[in-house]
Amino acid sequence: MASEKPKHKISFRTILSVLTFALIAYVIWKNFGEIEQAISEIMKMNGFGKFILLLLIPEQLFMYYCCGQIFFSYMASKKSARKVSAGSLMRISLELNFVNHAVPAGGLGGLGYITWRLKPFGATAGQSSFMYVLRYAITICANQLQTILAIICLLIFGNIPASGLWVIWTTAILSIGIIGALVAIVIVASSKKRIAWFAKNITRFCNWIVEKVTFGHVKTVLDPAVAEQYLDDVHGDLTTARQNKKVLLRPVLWGVLYSFLEVATYWIVAMSLGRPEILPQIMIGEAIGSVLGAIIPYGFYELGMAGIMISLGVPFGDATLIVLVTRVIVLLSTIISGYGFYQNAISKIGKKERAAIMKETEK
Repeated sequence: MASEKPKHKISFRTILSVLTFALIAYVIWKNFGEIEQAISEIMKMNGFGKFILLLLIPEQLFMYYCCGQIFFSYMASKKSARKVSAGSLMRISLELNFVNHAVPAGGLGGLGYITWRLKPFGATAGQSSFMYVLRYAITICANQLQTILAIICLLIFGNIPASGLWVIWTTAILSIGIIGALVAIVIVASSKKRIAWFAKNITRFCNWIVEKVTFGHVKTVLDPAVAEQYLDDVHGDLTTARQNKKVLLRPVLWGVLYSFLEVATYWIVAMSLGRPEILPQIMIGEAIGSVLGAIIPYGFYELGMAGIMISLGVPFGDATLIVLVTRVIVLLSTIISGYGFYQNAISKIGKKERAAIMKETEK
């Protein structure tokens, strides 16, 4: 009797690779019309405009480096953290940027990835989460500061049309809401008693939602003890940061620079199209657009930004063209610069690491 051939199992990393490739193909297919239009508009630029556009290459690379430094300059203050080279820092930053664009999960995909990616460097899940939230907190606050400066500039020069006055009130409301949310996070994470209360109630609420949605088939998806341990890690880092505020100085400076470079990406495109004077409108539009993008992840960042710019007096054609060209350039550069590094990273996932990842997912 002939022996049966051994069955070949599809590896976890193969599934992950195929899924990622499918997501990239979907993103390109969905935006193919915009990609064609953006390339057509770039080809119409004169030589000087195309030269200005080339500044995006060093600007984008430095922006990703700043993003990595937000994480690693904070980790450098940890005795348990391993040192990382500038090359590895840049690589991980490009991977994270790729994941945030390829996985339309409102930043959750990036949080999961960076937690796994920083583990070999001595960062716990709670520390990675703290750094991830810290990055967004810094950039959001920096965006609000930029917005205020931009509004003051427009008011001084009288460049706000009557139809755009609502933007001022919207910005004020968003700023209050953002500051309130950050204060609430700090208040909860500052006390172990509040952490225990929050972990208990948030897990109970999430489990109740899941039970209702699944009609009682699934009753528990979150364990209060795991959630509390997770938040305890965040509490430890927050306590350390409050006791030694110097550990936050470098991440904050890198974060402010990163935030400005995000705006500079749009400004370089605007300059290549002959509209350098609309920097204040870009600053306000980018700040509000980023908030909309965080709430409604896919596509509303650009839509909100263009809408704000138009409300502030930028012609419809100029606003939509600047946002369109920037979106396409960033999308393509993200895939080109990050996919290879990301694929190489996940190709190293072995059986032990796969089991650990699946175990963490089950929790």
